[in-house]
Amino acid sequence: MADKEMVRFAIDGQEVEAEKGTMLLPVALEYGFEIPHLCYHEAVSPYGACRLCLVEVTKRGRTRLTTSCNYPVDEGIDVTTDSEDIQRARRMILELLLARAPHSERIKKLAYEAGIKETRFSLMDVGDCILCGLCERVCREVVGADAISFISRGDKRDVGPPFADPIACIACGACVYICPTDCIKMEERGDERTIVKWNRTLKMQECKSCGKPFAPLFQLNWIIDKVNLPKDFYDLCPVCRAGR
Repeated sequence: MADKEMVRFAIDGQEVEAEKGTMLLPVALEYGFEIPHLCYHEAVSPYGACRLCLVEVTKRGRTRLTTSCNYPVDEGIDVTTDSEDIQRARRMILELLLARAPHSERIKKLAYEAGIKETRFSLMDVGDCILCGLCERVCREVVGADAISFISRGDKRDVGPPFADPIACIACGACVYICPTDCIKMEERGDERTIVKWNRTLKMQECKSCGKPFAPLFQLNWIIDKVNLPKDFYDLCPVCRAGR
């Protein structure tokens, strides 16, 4: 195996080192630099949707604003994380995000930290979704269910099950846990789990030992078929399985 090619560059005057081609944001976070972000998660590919992770990168004498989550590091670049231009751009982005997700505690906190108490833009009735694409990416890249996709274009752009039919959703809840604005809700009542945003309700498997429902039967059968597990592999819940 060939040795990894490492590059040296500077972030806010501090020399750092990373593998060539690694995206800038995770490197900066690893070195302790605070860069706000919403659409980035280490489990999925970068997308650059929220634009909050803007930084200034100087390369060969030219400086430009760029999203750090999808900018590959290179030898000798000079990165600034908190200039006046960056702060001005982030404040504008946060005002736009507040208009899309006025009830999101995370966005309100980021806005407050940037000195923003309210947005000048008209509030949008989009259910606090900022189109970050995290739910779509985790469903496609990690879970492998491909139950969510982007829909339409322009100001009609949305995210949800293709043709508004959630038949492929296994109600695993990955989209719920990864959503940065908490706009995807999950409810469990009795032996049913519902992913509210997709209008998907599935029966839960009951543990054959303790009798408690613990996961959607459809999800468990999907996993069993996908990795060729024994049909009775999920007869017990994780707690009872651990106590065997």
